[in-house]
Amino acid sequence: MGLVLVLTLIAFLAAANGSNDVPKGVATLVGAGVTNYRVAILWGTAATLVGCVVSLTLATRMTALFSTGIVSVAPTTEFTIAVLVGTTGWVAVATLLRLPVSTTHALVGSLVGAGTMLAADSVRWSALLPKVVQPLLSSVLAAYAVSAALAALGRVRRRRVDVPGSARADVARGRVVDAIVGRAHWATSGLASFARGLNDTPKIVAIGAAALVPAGFATWHILVVVTVAMAVGSLAGGLRIAKRLAEDVVTMSHREGFTANLTTAALVGVGAWAGLPMSTTQVSTGAIAGSAGTAVRRINGKTVRQFAIAWIVTPPFAGTVAALIFLVLR
Repeated sequence: MGLVLVLTLIAFLAAANGSNDVPKGVATLVGAGVTNYRVAILWGTAATLVGCVVSLTLATRMTALFSTGIVSVAPTTEFTIAVLVGTTGWVAVATLLRLPVSTTHALVGSLVGAGTMLAADSVRWSALLPKVVQPLLSSVLAAYAVSAALAALGRVRRRRVDVPGSARADVARGRVVDAIVGRAHWATSGLASFARGLNDTPKIVAIGAAALVPAGFATWHILVVVTVAMAVGSLAGGLRIAKRLAEDVVTMSHREGFTANLTTAALVGVGAWAGLPMSTTQVSTGAIAGSAGTAVRRINGKTVRQFAIAWIVTPPFAGTVAALIFLVLR
């Protein structure tokens, strides 16, 4: 019965993750007026599925980190259930509130909360700062800076093309560049979604594998459950978060959307390969905001504050719920 519950909770967590995270790679397509929400979410879901499928091959370090890198002792079924409930509960609540939050933050909080109850000395506190906390905090700043720099370069190029008296060849060249950027925007949004699948899938699989693999489940069985559930969640509930990121952070141009997605794809993809648990939420939000560059007045301060509060609340909320669930089940 416990194993069935674990598998069910894994599916629910993957679905909640899909609803909250898939829109983060494609929201710029809608924000820049490239396409509508339905098409954007379908494209993000398809690209995410590819990332999910190859994640266990390309993101083995991430799997190892969330298997034994945060909590050192062998997890029990009760521990696994507590972690899954704590994480899923917060991600689902945040999605209903239209708040893009980090599944990574929630997982770390749940692991620490339930791990402390499992065994007081089981949490690898010395590893949390360099392997978890620093990548999570620095990624949003890096995303803002890189996106702002790329957007600034794009604006400089645009001004050169638009100078009165420019040669017709320069104007024509600018139009060609715009057409290329248009196609590249689709590509970078797909890459950002691919990187998101690559980044998040190993974490969820690792949590479930601790309880299911010893019982005879193969890792790829868990991967299939996570992949399917993530796709269902993104298609069923991705619209709520997509609207917040596309409309409420900053009004962006086609080129700015392209640079924001390029930044997200690069940082999250490299982080997944290197075993650095970056938050797709923070990276994508930082990259979208960074597209405004130094024109910070373009950024909706109220929305950013709401997001920041949700990010701060995520680890303690998930950790508290996970700890309480573990105490009840123990």
